Amino acid sequence: MVEPRFRRPAMLDMEEAEQIEGDIDPADRGLIAHETALALVSQARAAHDPDLTNRLVRLVDEEGIDTVAMMWSKAGAHSLPGALWRIYMLREWVKHEPRSVARSYHHGVHAAHVRHAIAGVEDPPGPDEVQALADSVLSGVFSGDLAVALERAGAFCRVVATGAAYEAESDDGHNDRRAHETSLRAAQLLRTGEDLERCAAMWREDRLD
Repeated sequence: MVEPRFRRPAMLDMEEAEQIEGDIDPADRGLIAHETALALVSQARAAHDPDLTNRLVRLVDEEGIDTVAMMWSKAGAHSLPGALWRIYMLREWVKHEPRSVARSYHHGVHAAHVRHAIAGVEDPPGPDEVQALADSVLSGVFSGDLAVALERAGAFCRVVATGAAYEAESDDGHNDRRAHETSLRAAQLLRTGEDLERCAAMWREDRLD
C-alpha cells in the first residue's frame, strides 16, 4: 500500500533522485523548490533572476515534474512546495492504488461520523476528481482558487482516512497485521489532510510561499 505522506513515487527511487540532483548545488535546492512551485501555480515561468528562470524551465521541461517533486519532498509541510508535494503524492496514490482508494473512500463517505470529519466541506471530491484536480494544479493550468483546491484535497484525505479507520476496525481480531497497517495509513492521511487545510488558510492570508 502506498503511504501518501512519506513514500516517494515508484518511478523515481532515492538513488535515481540523487543522480538527477547531483549537479545542483544543495544550497539552491530549497530556492528551486519554492520557485518551481510558485511558477506552476501562477501559470508563469518567470522569476526576478533570469538565470534562475532558465534553470527552472530546463529542469521542468527536460527532467519532468517527477524530478521537481523530489525537491518539493524536502520542503516544510506548511509551505507551497510542501503542499504541492502532498498533492503530487495523492495523485500518484490514486493512480497506482485505484481500487484500494475507491474502497476506503466509499467506506468513508458512508461512515456515520463523516460529516463531522469534513465539517464545512460539502460534496467531497472522489478519487477521479482528486487526480484531475492534482493534474491541473501540477501542470500549472489551475485557474481557480488554490485555497479551495487544497481544502478539497484535504477533505478527500479526511474521507479516505475515515474509511481506512473503519476498515482497520473491521479487521481487528481477524487480521491484526492488516488492521495495524490500515490504522497507520488512516493516521497519515489525516495528518496530510490537516497539512493541506492549514496550507489553504495560509494561502488566503498570503503567507504560503
